[in-house]
Amino acid sequence: MLINRYMHYREHPLNIDIDRLGKCYFDIKSKLDFKSDDKSLIDFNAICVNRIPDDENSVTGGNVRGLYWTMPDTTNHEEQRLEKIQEHLYTEICPEFKGTYVEEVYNLINKKFKIGRVRFLMKPPRTCLSWHRDPEKRLHIPIITNQGCKMVIEDEAFHMPANGSAYLTDNTKYHNFFNGSEIERVHLVATVLRTNIDEMHLDESWRDEIAYETEHMNCGTDDCCKEC
Repeated sequence: MLINRYMHYREHPLNIDIDRLGKCYFDIKSKLDFKSDDKSLIDFNAICVNRIPDDENSVTGGNVRGLYWTMPDTTNHEEQRLEKIQEHLYTEICPEFKGTYVEEVYNLINKKFKIGRVRFLMKPPRTCLSWHRDPEKRLHIPIITNQGCKMVIEDEAFHMPANGSAYLTDNTKYHNFFNGSEIERVHLVATVLRTNIDEMHLDESWRDEIAYETEHMNCGTDDCCKEC
């Protein structure tokens, strides 16, 4: 677990099967279009994994991106973009993901973290987000990435490898993300409202519980796992 080396990042080893998760991503991508609050922006592309129960509008428009603040010009004056999202209401997985490995991963991280919206986020090659801050932290599960894909929080840059871990990032600080590679970068990203693991760092027993859960998640048998 990365605790001391990086100030704004923490790695949580969850042993997620990235190949299975990637397979689910490509399967759903072939059926659904990316969503964005502004189709003219190529740097933000999302597929929403959960929603407010029975509310299809909760995964449209500004709800896809959500509230953030940025400093858009030479004055360095902070401006608000979009409106606040009621993250705690996003408790229902979207119908497209029911019975898939995405739902298994969703249930796993939902057990260990208090989460809001969960989205597949794709960043095209050679693109960069604005310098901005969000209201909450984020949990990143890298699926497709490259050494040239880096997140920068304040003065700290970090590459998150697709190794089955989840990375807790402090998006309440000013940050951006750039993809300097020639492939699409894809992460599964959850809004984190509260983490249980942070309060459990002196007790390592949770690792055995996660190991048991992920062993059964990744066993690959019809009786234990559901494929996309």
